[in-house]
Amino acid sequence: MALLIVSREHPSADVWAPELRRLAPGIDIRYWPDIGDPAAIAAVLMWQAPDGMFERLPQLRAIFATGAGVDAILRDPRVPARLPLARLIDPSMTAEMSEHVVLQVLRFHRQEPVYAAQQRARVWQVHAQPHPQSRRVGMMGLGELGQDALRKLAPFGFALRGWSRSPRQLPGVACFAGAAGLGPFVEGTDILVNLVPLTAETEGIIDAKLLARLPAGAFVVNCARGRHVVDADLLAALDSGHVAGAALDVFHQEPLPADHPYWSHPKVIMTPHSAALTNPLTAAPQIAENLRRLADGRPLLNLVDRARGY
Repeated sequence: MALLIVSREHPSADVWAPELRRLAPGIDIRYWPDIGDPAAIAAVLMWQAPDGMFERLPQLRAIFATGAGVDAILRDPRVPARLPLARLIDPSMTAEMSEHVVLQVLRFHRQEPVYAAQQRARVWQVHAQPHPQSRRVGMMGLGELGQDALRKLAPFGFALRGWSRSPRQLPGVACFAGAAGLGPFVEGTDILVNLVPLTAETEGIIDAKLLARLPAGAFVVNCARGRHVVDADLLAALDSGHVAGAALDVFHQEPLPADHPYWSHPKVIMTPHSAALTNPLTAAPQIAENLRRLADGRPLLNLVDRARGY
């Protein structure tokens, strides 16, 4: 049984193969496009599929994603729907995402953009600092990433809120669920953090209607997918002052075009989809375990429900 790796790295520089070989001695690893005997390839490790790959793999039995989000794979009509798809739950990626969320929440809570602008203008002015208990931080998405970020935010004393598709109960978090709970959740959120999976139901969820329900002066942190946000609506809310600032790590088009308004908007903080990066050293154990499960005919870890989209 062989594993095909589709990687942007040159095979000599990629760390997936040596780590997987250490964890699963004897594994046959190949790199696209050098697939050798295609009939021997049982699984592919990938983020996006190269043209013509699936037609060349008649015995493929599973797809292992190199990230937690699998929307790009599910949207690709070339990906056979019959194949089980396992997303990646990487402890290192989870920790990095929580670091990014905490950084952006604290940045807005401590009014860092205001003081940065004052420094550029050589203005010395102190502003009253809200107490953390009066700052309501709302997490959209209560999966692995959202729950870990909330745990990391808890010691700061914020009033924590969470929204998910189905009901959840989390200690110290006021939880809301479904379409009926979205409005009350948003209306009581001062810093909105988006970590929901991208599905047909959540695409464009951060639109003019949702933004209008945020309290005046709220902030938006998006580190899920760019397609969750209607850019024109967010820009309008920023320009009007209803939304005081946005920290954006993901975008509709990546790299972001040089003429996009986000680049120069004074209320936007941008990072280049770098909030959480896959670390093969910490992610490889899950891949190795799923290879063993595939060989034994056992269910895969972190199997994606295609109907739900995650």
